[in-house]
Amino acid sequence: MVGLKEELLKSIWHAFTALDLDRSGKVSKSQLKASGVLSHNLCTVLNVPHDPVALEEHFRDDDEGPVSNQGYMPYLNKFILEKVQGNFDKVEFNRMCWTLCAKKNLSKSPLLISDEDAFKVWVIFNFLSEDKYPLIIVPEEIEYLLKKLTEAMGAGWQQEQFDHYKIALNTSREGLSAWELIDLVGSGQFSKGMDRQTVSMAINEVFNELILDVLKQGYMLKKGHKRKNWTERWFVLKPSIISYYVSEDLKDKKGDIILDGNCCVEALPDKDGKKCLFLIKCLDKSFEISASDKKKKQEWIQAIQTTVNLLRAGSPPPHKEARQKRKELRQKLLAEQEELERQMKELQTANENKQKELETVRKQLEAAAARAAEEEKKRLQTQVELQDRFSLELEREKMVRQKMEEQVAQKSSELEQYLQRVRELEEMYKQLQEALEDEKQARQDEETVRKLQARLLEEESAKRAELEKWHLEQQQTIQMTEAEKQELENQRMIKEQALQVAMQQLEQLELERKEALEQYEEVKKKLEMAANNTKSWKDKVAHHEGLIRLIEPGSKNPHLITNWGPAAFTEAELEQREKSWKGKKAASE
Repeated sequence: MVGLKEELLKSIWHAFTALDLDRSGKVSKSQLKASGVLSHNLCTVLNVPHDPVALEEHFRDDDEGPVSNQGYMPYLNKFILEKVQGNFDKVEFNRMCWTLCAKKNLSKSPLLISDEDAFKVWVIFNFLSEDKYPLIIVPEEIEYLLKKLTEAMGAGWQQEQFDHYKIALNTSREGLSAWELIDLVGSGQFSKGMDRQTVSMAINEVFNELILDVLKQGYMLKKGHKRKNWTERWFVLKPSIISYYVSEDLKDKKGDIILDGNCCVEALPDKDGKKCLFLIKCLDKSFEISASDKKKKQEWIQAIQTTVNLLRAGSPPPHKEARQKRKELRQKLLAEQEELERQMKELQTANENKQKELETVRKQLEAAAARAAEEEKKRLQTQVELQDRFSLELEREKMVRQKMEEQVAQKSSELEQYLQRVRELEEMYKQLQEALEDEKQARQDEETVRKLQARLLEEESAKRAELEKWHLEQQQTIQMTEAEKQELENQRMIKEQALQVAMQQLEQLELERKEALEQYEEVKKKLEMAANNTKSWKDKVAHHEGLIRLIEPGSKNPHLITNWGPAAFTEAELEQREKSWKGKKAASE
């Protein structure tokens, strides 16, 4: 809403300043009514409720009833602009403000553009002008506008001509007012060779782009949703909507295509005799469009896709974003220029201070030179006196120097002895440091050995406790099993006899297993016959507590190795049979 308020203020400023001011800079009593009429018209075009009493209440404290330029703006902000919601016709609003100010300010000299074109240039000025009053358009924005108009007219841009104009403009002022810009465009200075119609069409095209936010427009065919027929429509693309009309005069509107971040556009192959097709997909429906040629098709697809991308990113239209970037660039350059001027002033001040310091030093040097000349005279006078005195002191100094030389020789001898002592102390210090390092390393090794011994003692204590525990358990087990020992011995004898019988059978089975393996390697059929032969043995050994298992081909389980070769049972099967035997024994007891 801040940007909208600034745009409205610019147009209202033109309308308000068109009121005749007296010498005191205030509006007369009779013009208070005119201000009320202006406020009423603003409320009407902006769709804001009008309070006819508010203006008089706002200025009741003024006995004479005038309203100053500063006094009207608070009223405007409080009672009108703060209530604007954006649901108004911007062109109608601008036209109302233009009507109030054009008659007074528009040049009376003949122009190459119509009043309608002048109105559009005035609106474009409000869009491109700086946000400070009185309103002006800077040379950079003038160049941007003239380039847009030249491009719309299909002519070449004359940069050198504008540079000369810019130099002449910068020497006199910062920029142009709205009426000076209209005179510049209407003079034909930058549109030589172009007729009025071409200039008017160019102004209308730039007006549509910058003010009405028209990103693209043109004729295309649209497929109906009910009758499925193709009808030519005039399409107008704006930042969030595509409107289509019967013709380019925009009088008979047939519908809108609402765009948002969920929309997409894609090309379609030619069908039903229609070429250059593309599809606009929205949430509620899709629209099939046929362009006049491939170039137009690609331009529309790219323009719609760019619009959708801007909606997804929440970015403003390209021309508004470009205007903001140009304004930020100007502000940055202005700040840099101000900083440079500040630095130049500081350098100038520093230079002046240096000049003053140099002048002071020069004066000091002159004074010092005068003092030096005076002192030179005194020095020459005292030199003769000093020579006689120095001759006497020279003899005395020779005697003192001899004594000093003897003392220096003695001190040198003492110094040499002192340095020798220092070197010895440094050597002793190095040896002491090495001894300390050795002692530190020995302590670290001793600490490591001590920790290792402690850990070994702990492990030995734990193992000793565990052995004692096992010893007690073993003694308890021996005491408990003495009674069973005899019975176990008898059973062992029986088992040994059975084991001998089983061993004999096992040897016999081992021979047969080897023969079966050899036969398996020769041919698979002999292996099947060997398997049938060994099946009968499996029934026989089942009566001997299942201690023997016939070897079958294809087993991948690990086998135990006995003194007689590979065992007939795996380790897991032996553990299972041992548990079963212990269970039977416990049940019998």
